Amino acid sequence: MHLRPYDPQDAGALAGIFFDAVRIGAAPKYPAEALQAWAPERPTAEVWDERLADLWTVVAEDEGIPCGFMSLAADGLLDLAFVAPDWRGRGLADALLAAVLDEARGRPMPGLKTEASRMARPFFLRNGWTLDAAQEVERNGVRIENFRMSLRF
Repeated sequence: MHLRPYDPQDAGALAGIFFDAVRIGAAPKYPAEALQAWAPERPTAEVWDERLADLWTVVAEDEGIPCGFMSLAADGLLDLAFVAPDWRGRGLADALLAAVLDEARGRPMPGLKTEASRMARPFFLRNGWTLDAAQEVERNGVRIENFRMSLRF
């Protein structure tokens, strides 16, 4: 496994990782209606590249194939954190988070924040994040539980 910066040519593969991580990876934690609302269809490469345009994104790849990614916004929001379902449990998320933390600590910000899914909440808690509040967000008319979390440097 190798970490590297996002390249616009990754957009299609990362869109697929997002879709599979939601629809397959998060399936044990959310009802089908919530998964459908969260990711109604696989985003196109063009849409996903636009989504990532203003974010600092690190990509994990194996033999040239992306298998996970995390994105950091300028305001300290860890906006996206997704690992392909087949790569869960192999330390990939830990490596991606370490890269995000290295990047964030080099910026003028006191810490990070995120809105973690039920799937991601235990991962962030294990890595020293604080659970600030449970909340519900609306996606395509469906209310989906997630968790506001923060990490201070």
